[in-house]
Amino acid sequence: MTEPPLEPPVLEVRNLVSAFRTRSGWFRAVDGVSLEIPRGRTVALVGESGSGKSATTLSIMGLLKPPYARIASGQILFRSREGTIRDLARLDDRSMRALRGNEIGMVFQDPMTSLNPTQTVGWQIAETLRLHRRISARAAAAEAVRLLGLVEIADASRRAESYPHHLSGGMRQRVMIAMALACKPTLLLADEPTTALDVTVQAQILRLIRGLQDELGMGVLFITHDMGVVAEIADRVEVMYAGQVVESAPVTTLFDAPRHPYTQALMRSLPGLQRSIGPRRRLPVIPGSLEHARESTGCRFADRCGFTEAACRAAVPQVAQLSAVHQARCLRSQELA
Repeated sequence: MTEPPLEPPVLEVRNLVSAFRTRSGWFRAVDGVSLEIPRGRTVALVGESGSGKSATTLSIMGLLKPPYARIASGQILFRSREGTIRDLARLDDRSMRALRGNEIGMVFQDPMTSLNPTQTVGWQIAETLRLHRRISARAAAAEAVRLLGLVEIADASRRAESYPHHLSGGMRQRVMIAMALACKPTLLLADEPTTALDVTVQAQILRLIRGLQDELGMGVLFITHDMGVVAEIADRVEVMYAGQVVESAPVTTLFDAPRHPYTQALMRSLPGLQRSIGPRRRLPVIPGSLEHARESTGCRFADRCGFTEAACRAAVPQVAQLSAVHQARCLRSQELA
């Protein structure tokens, strides 16, 4: 299967290595990650907790602060509205502040810890507009109300005067989306924005992000561990394990023919329709954990994989090119059709 022609990527990550300082030395949370996000498309970054998904996002946003965290190597190439390409990994704090909230929007996982509890939600959205668009306080307040309506918050003018604790979880998440989209960014990073929401609100948030993406032409990096959400929103999927991308493919290709054992294990853990209406059965689980996976001299998934052989532990497997649009980091990926 081939994908339709894409516009130049709004973001291109090349061999990114990001590390955190620990008592035993620098820990590579992101270890050689490469990915592209075309304008107007959604790339899902998936994997269990500890895979490096959020660390990748924080690296892109320039939120890893020395001396406790750093981007050790690699490039994060961002294409601005004017077409200028800049390496975010090399920008200073002042340059990154000019991009955050303006050309790059961010929706964090927990809006309650991301919103200021001492200010109304309308004021917080308006602050972003005053900072980046240099408009008057009155114009910013009016635009904040319009944005709250855009994300389908009823009675937006009244809700703009509410504090975060007055709102439900779903409404707070909509406020975060409104804030992230206030300056019409070319790139939106969404770090598990639906994890704490019930399925009805989750579906509404996904529909909202997709609709606003179509309207604004944004590239979206959507971080999640929920493969059901991936099927709903993504155009392409990057599967992360222990700091590395282990499989990359268009969403339909990945669901139809996953070729890495870790991806296959994630797929088997999905509760399907037959399981929900038939006799109850325990969902398959992946044995072990990724706690010590980065210490392996070979494949990092070897200790949890049912296909492991001696060669898997001897050396780090190279990425196999299975097709023009499908890659997997596994010695046996050609066999695992």
